[in-house]
Amino acid sequence: MNSQANFVLTLSCGDRKGIVAAVANCIASQGCNICESAQYGDPETLRFFMRVSFAAPEGMTREQFVEGFRPVATAYDFDWEVHDLSRKPRVLIMVSKMGHCLNDLLYRNGTGQLRMDLVGVASNHETWRSRVEHEKLPFHYLPVTKDTKKEQEAQILELVEREKIDLVILARYMQILSDDLSQALAGKVINIHHSFLPSFIGARPYHRAHARGVKMVGATAHYVTADLDEGPIIEQDVSRVEHAHTVEELIAQGRDTESQVLARAVKYHLDHRILLNGDRTVIFK
Repeated sequence: MNSQANFVLTLSCGDRKGIVAAVANCIASQGCNICESAQYGDPETLRFFMRVSFAAPEGMTREQFVEGFRPVATAYDFDWEVHDLSRKPRVLIMVSKMGHCLNDLLYRNGTGQLRMDLVGVASNHETWRSRVEHEKLPFHYLPVTKDTKKEQEAQILELVEREKIDLVILARYMQILSDDLSQALAGKVINIHHSFLPSFIGARPYHRAHARGVKMVGATAHYVTADLDEGPIIEQDVSRVEHAHTVEELIAQGRDTESQVLARAVKYHLDHRILLNGDRTVIFK
């Protein structure tokens, strides 16, 4: 993210000539200076995608820029957003018993590596209460059983609405979100899981992968949708496995990969670098 930028504009539309010029001219006509620009035309969907970060004149508000940009957006039928970088997205982390991704995110947040306002951590277990409270963050204990899932998810949604949460991070939160909650939070939830799916679904995936002698382990970060683990993919990575690795070493290696992949996906989202292209993503890194 360019430190001089005040705003980020993201847009998509049907591809046609003149879009880049129209956007750049409108930004310049309002006295703004482009700091970073990227665009992509998808030859399959014939959709055009663009991200521009720019510095605005002193005192210009987001609303003022939006008003000046609206005629161009209307003329080209943009699906567009303008993000004010002075406002950090408000984030809620959700976790169960495995804390590797949580601890990584807490460290990155504490060292300023992620441009977010972390407002709390919610969990269906008490395991990480002391760790979270050590960071002087609110810890929300929301236990759940098969019989209380509906009530617990109502508590989650109420927390998201009350705290005006922009992004929910499922940092190994081992509960499947219902279709209703997934739809209510569409585009606002990022999940992380091992990349063995669908080959090693269900319990003890690393043990089963070890038994099959896999040569790499991986992780996938994606947006949550009502279709389990089939939301638009944001980031993936793998690491090599040697024949001498024990299952414990394989698990540790996999968890390191999960933490890194989730952190990158979260950063892309916080920096407004992700645009949806149907079931896929366009990411301007």
